[in-house]
Amino acid sequence: MGRKWNNIKEKKASKDANTSRIYAKFGVEIYVAAKKGEPDPESNRALKVVLERAKTYNVPKAIIDRALDKAKGSGDDNYQELRYEGFGPNGSMVIVDTLTNNVNRTAPEVRSAFNKQGGSMGVSGSVSYMFDATAVFGIAGRTLDEIMEIMLEADVNVRDIVEEDDVIIVYAEPDQFHAVQEACKAAGIEEFTVAELSMLAQNYVSLPGDAQAQFEKLIDTLEDLEDVQQVYHNVELED
Repeated sequence: MGRKWNNIKEKKASKDANTSRIYAKFGVEIYVAAKKGEPDPESNRALKVVLERAKTYNVPKAIIDRALDKAKGSGDDNYQELRYEGFGPNGSMVIVDTLTNNVNRTAPEVRSAFNKQGGSMGVSGSVSYMFDATAVFGIAGRTLDEIMEIMLEADVNVRDIVEEDDVIIVYAEPDQFHAVQEACKAAGIEEFTVAELSMLAQNYVSLPGDAQAQFEKLIDTLEDLEDVQQVYHNVELED
């Protein structure tokens, strides 16, 4: 599973490089999650997931509070969750998750990004069947044995626990996100380097130099789009 963690690190590093963009996207995501239920993470699990992930990106409290206040108040923005699937250079696979208040804007922008960087849009299901929805946590400062014991004692169903770059990575079923989170917090672990509900490819591919450069431009172009929240792919990115 090392390749999966590497791609999450690459994605996080890319997003960290543009804090204003990621903060704005989190503002929308928090607002939408809060509007789906109560604007209280203890009673709204979707909101709790978003807020935990926001912590790993150091989203300022002021931005979080503003989004929650908007959801509690008169905010009536209507966002739709849409997923687009497509192919990058050399048949690489890409999933694009969006939150949009203007479908007529989003679809053409995503399609244009694919076309400009040697890719193409696919139909629904053309790519996602090769990915697995997964809860991913990164934990620093603990050993592999310690985390395994914590998960066993809490009876959490995990797919795998591995150590990479001095970080322990826990992979679990999506419905185990909160179980992993609560088990860690009961053991005194309050901070995560990663806390994601992600789409991880079942198999990863490497691209030759020119194709990888073009692929990275595709990902950057997609992530720059206002409505794009998450981009997942099956390419093993090289340093």
